[in-house]
Amino acid sequence: MNQYYKGKAKYTLAWLAAFIFVLVTLCSRAFDTNHFRFHISLTTDTKFAVTTDTIPVKNKKDSISSTADSTLDLLKATPGVKEIKPTGKGDTSLIPTVDSFAFKSSGDSLDAPVSYHADDSMLMDIPAKKLYLYGKSSDVTYKSSDLSAPVIEFDQQSSIVSAFLVKDSNGKVIAYPAYNDKDFRSVSDTLRFNMKTGKGLTKGTYTQQGEMYVYGEKIKKVDENVFYALHGRFTTCNLDTPHFAFVSSKIKFINKKMAFSGPVHPEFEGVPLPIVLPFGIYPLTQGRHSGFIAPSFAANEQYGLSLEGLGYYKILGPVWDVVLRGTLYSYGGWQANISPRYYKRYRYQGNFNLHMLRSKIGFKGDPDYSVTKGINVQWTHSADTKARPGVTFQASVNAGSTKFNQNVPNNPQINYTNLLQSTISYGKVWKNKPYNVQVTAGHDQNSTSGLINVSLPNVAFNVTTLYPFRRKEAIGSYKWYENLGVALNTNVRSLSSFYDSANAWPQIAKNYKWGASHSVPITLSLPSLGPLQVSPSVSYQERWYHEKFYLAWNAADKKLDTTIKKGFYTARDMNYGVSMTTRIFGSYLFGKRSKVQAIRHEIRPVVSVNYKPDFNSQNYYDVQTDTSGKYIAQHSYYERSVYGSFSRGKFAGLNFGIDNNIQMKVKNRKDTAQDAVKKVTLIDGLGINGSYNFLADSFKLSSLTVSARSNLFQKVNITANASFDPYRYDATGRRIDKLIWTKKAVTLGTLSSASISLSSRFQGGDKKNVGPGTAAANRTMVDPNNIPGGLTLDEYQQEAMYMQNNPGEFADFAIPWSVDFSYSLRYNQSRTLASSTAPSKIVKTLNQDINFNNSINLTPKWKLGIQGSYNITQKELGVLTMFVSRDLHCWQMTINLAPVGRYRFFTINISPKSAILRDIKVNRTRYFYDL
Repeated sequence: MNQYYKGKAKYTLAWLAAFIFVLVTLCSRAFDTNHFRFHISLTTDTKFAVTTDTIPVKNKKDSISSTADSTLDLLKATPGVKEIKPTGKGDTSLIPTVDSFAFKSSGDSLDAPVSYHADDSMLMDIPAKKLYLYGKSSDVTYKSSDLSAPVIEFDQQSSIVSAFLVKDSNGKVIAYPAYNDKDFRSVSDTLRFNMKTGKGLTKGTYTQQGEMYVYGEKIKKVDENVFYALHGRFTTCNLDTPHFAFVSSKIKFINKKMAFSGPVHPEFEGVPLPIVLPFGIYPLTQGRHSGFIAPSFAANEQYGLSLEGLGYYKILGPVWDVVLRGTLYSYGGWQANISPRYYKRYRYQGNFNLHMLRSKIGFKGDPDYSVTKGINVQWTHSADTKARPGVTFQASVNAGSTKFNQNVPNNPQINYTNLLQSTISYGKVWKNKPYNVQVTAGHDQNSTSGLINVSLPNVAFNVTTLYPFRRKEAIGSYKWYENLGVALNTNVRSLSSFYDSANAWPQIAKNYKWGASHSVPITLSLPSLGPLQVSPSVSYQERWYHEKFYLAWNAADKKLDTTIKKGFYTARDMNYGVSMTTRIFGSYLFGKRSKVQAIRHEIRPVVSVNYKPDFNSQNYYDVQTDTSGKYIAQHSYYERSVYGSFSRGKFAGLNFGIDNNIQMKVKNRKDTAQDAVKKVTLIDGLGINGSYNFLADSFKLSSLTVSARSNLFQKVNITANASFDPYRYDATGRRIDKLIWTKKAVTLGTLSSASISLSSRFQGGDKKNVGPGTAAANRTMVDPNNIPGGLTLDEYQQEAMYMQNNPGEFADFAIPWSVDFSYSLRYNQSRTLASSTAPSKIVKTLNQDINFNNSINLTPKWKLGIQGSYNITQKELGVLTMFVSRDLHCWQMTINLAPVGRYRFFTINISPKSAILRDIKVNRTRYFYDL
């Protein structure tokens, strides 16, 4: 220690002597007049042409004399001047070298500065060239490497940094060394690494690779991407002592890419299992990579045991990839699925899905033996609107065999789907032009009846509203007539229908038909007349047909005969109208001490007058419909056309309606401001609508429709509708042309139909962790534009269906309880006509349904849930699903059960929570069907 302090004193004296020498030199030059003049004459005329950032010297004509020799000697001694050459009589020019300091760097110096910080203290060992940092949060930063530890040692000669943990008097660790270098992060007991090469050795180290937590007794880092672990383990459990892990004596990691190990075996709670693999290869890359897809096992009462979902995922390039899947059944059935996908950022994306199946139920000789083949084709495509502004192209195709959905095993959601639909659309909007066009094609099919409708092509051409009387350069506001606007909407459709059978093409040609519809709306926006807003309108419509339908009574066969006449036919219609609307406000104020500050009532009445001339009476005819000739029906020549027929007769009527909104202002308890209030909507809408036809010969007043909607306390959604008939009925049950108010003054009429729906959701827990936008809410959301892992949209939707069907596997334990319910009531009332044997009577039908989805945490780790539906009217229980879920930290156990219904099943699943280990699970599934 004495030798250390002697050496330190020696170095201190040397530095002090150097400092005094420099100080004396600077002082002597500061008082030298020649030197002083030398600096202040940088901008004066000199005899010397200086070509670098050097200091010029005055010539002999200056008041302060100096000799040329002494000046040249001074210039030669100036750093950066290589030589002096004369440029003329008495002139000398300078040729400089590079204006920089030339020094020799130390062999142990680093390439970049080192930043360091010590919380407690810092010790420098100058003879040994070592630096010691002490403190809980001491750290050293060099380039991209950052080290924090309670004790850090830096050896300047070897460029090696060492870090150690520190324990308190009770043996508890105060802090661990933590090392970060780009994507590599670790926490260790002891750490040593070379700051120049980046190589290092650690002991008792924890690091993370994606979702994988890695521990090694010793870890050797050979470069920025490769490191080796001795006696290591890796797991998705984030505990220091994990619940499970895969253990190997030697492991090599390539950062964010791959990991390789020797013999590896699993451990649970530190107990090794007698399952040893000779080696292991583990992909650590984030994103797409080709590989096999592990299957799962299931049992089905009809198809037997199955190996489901065995497949392979292949990357075909930066734009394309494909998923191949297959399923085998022990009774002889199989499924095959080919799903290519394409994605080009900022351009387009989509996927295809070809699904084939062969279902075999039972064995030959069994009464229920059957073999069915089916195929389903799906295609989705969407283009980025920024790629081609003004052009849109989208496709959603879902077509297949009629019985395909019914024969898909182990998927009740698809089994209950009876309607398949497809749409392909192309749109074009011209820049700075008032028109646009859209071409579409579509199809729909009913898997129960086998009827398929195809619509191809459909063209829509629209011209936006034009104002022909407006000035090109308007000064001030427009005149009233300048707001007269004219638009055009043209639609052309062609369609056909056929049944799923072998002779489909003849049906398509036979049932093909087309039609066109043109609409020219003329509008005029008038200035407000005080509180009233008046808007007149005129509409012209024209339809084109390619055939006429004739119905005639065949007296010989006693039936109606249909005759179709091909050709080109047209029909026209016009409508004139003017509407008037306003808004009426009223409020009631309460006292200042009242919690309710005010109630605000808004009334929105609407009245419109319309007139429609009779342009289509010639397109209607009367037809006898029975042998007696008493019953005559009116039919139109175009009633079976694509766009249908216009209504016959004149119409001059009044349409009226009124809507109400009621809000309440109450004191806001959450806001401490003196006048803080919040609005509470009591009734979003309460209205009544109807019409009156002045030209009708009877029943001029239409039925009255009453509607109401509200969201009470932002919790309960209520929607209600009702229809009232304002006319009376006689004893035989026939409707007569007498208003009900002549008999009963205070009434809206006879209730003919009504409906009410009510829904709400309540849940407990921290509101910051639940609700829209949280992880729990986003877990079941399907984003077609961000499909992970190479899954097709169809497969991702199937995953969402699986999540809905197996909610226990996706339980959110942050929600201690939740109650989600909806209730609907539908009421209809009609009258029967009296007969010789039975009088007229009122027939009433009432249907009530309730849907529920509830869950509760029995303990912080156990969750119980139930969801289903119940028909109150028929007293029938619909689909009912129950689940029990157990949180095992890094694992989860779920039991899903559907005990009633046509499709019954139960599943028991124990699996890791991590997505990268989703295929490592213990699963037991059984399905039961009622044919």
